Amino acid sequence: MPPVFMILMPEARAMLDDPKVSKILVEVRDLKMHFPIHAGVLKKRVGEVKAVDGISFDIYEGETLGLVGESGCGKSTVGRAILRLYDITEGSVKIDGIEIGHTPQSELRTMRPTMQMVFQDPQASLNPRMSVSAIIGEPLDEHTKMSKIEKRAKVMDLMDQVGLNRDFANRYPHEFSGGQRQRIGIARALALNPKFIVCDEPIAALDVSIQAQVVNLLEDLQAEHGLTYLFISHDLSMVRHIADRVAVMYLGRVVELASREQLYEAPKHPYTQALLSAVPEPDPWIEDKIERVILQGDVPSPANPPKGCNFCTRCPQVMEICKTDEPPTFEIAPGHVTACHLYSATNTESAS
Repeated sequence: MPPVFMILMPEARAMLDDPKVSKILVEVRDLKMHFPIHAGVLKKRVGEVKAVDGISFDIYEGETLGLVGESGCGKSTVGRAILRLYDITEGSVKIDGIEIGHTPQSELRTMRPTMQMVFQDPQASLNPRMSVSAIIGEPLDEHTKMSKIEKRAKVMDLMDQVGLNRDFANRYPHEFSGGQRQRIGIARALALNPKFIVCDEPIAALDVSIQAQVVNLLEDLQAEHGLTYLFISHDLSMVRHIADRVAVMYLGRVVELASREQLYEAPKHPYTQALLSAVPEPDPWIEDKIERVILQGDVPSPANPPKGCNFCTRCPQVMEICKTDEPPTFEIAPGHVTACHLYSATNTESAS
């Protein structure tokens, strides 16, 4: 059975002491997202891609949970599965206490205003035949009974909130820069006053010069509206800036989850250590002293993951047990958990 990051009692107690994140808004349990593989003339099912293979975590109201990992590890699939843009294979997803994991798509419509998404590619996620005002106002057309005047006023207000000039309301997406298009996508996501937003690599397609502007905008909107984010990214320096807690994924599973300070200052899982060692250091004197962890080999196929620990084929600290037994979840410190055999009862002292 895959490692399950269940409710962490010490962490939960610590979180409850903080009024900002006193309530669990998003609860994910043993989420699996497997895509079938078909082959042959008859398109017979011959296997499955285990894009997400049994992950669990909580997101507290008002916080930002960063989800990091290399390309292809299943980050974006997690975000889409949580919002039920995919029909999940197994598991449970609750948002604001309501189970949506296996709710029929027809019944999800009334729940959509609570949960929204900001997509990675702002150009691909905007209809090129619709004006900005029509794009931002479309959720209002679908989910509210506002009058035309009320909708227009709401759209103008949303454009103000994300820093778009009202005079641009009748322009089309191709007339804007990448950063402006992403602002349009953010305004559309805010239209129905959601509680939870999945930000799927919202800055990956943007120039470095405007990435910080978009992230600062997301932070300002969070403070103003009390939003909760799942921030998906492979930019570890940006996640360190925006996230309250960070979950690290590898080949469809969460291998470590901790607060931002715990994860960046004392990473425990060998994959997390390798990932953080690859972050560039702007100070050349420090850069020369950093010991890089170079991983050997390629990431295994999610259609045929290795037996035991998914990371055992590349781990610099691999043990025999890693090749046969799937690691359980160990709590290293309150709120800091990892799935690694190095922290089993017999290895705790030597690992620490």
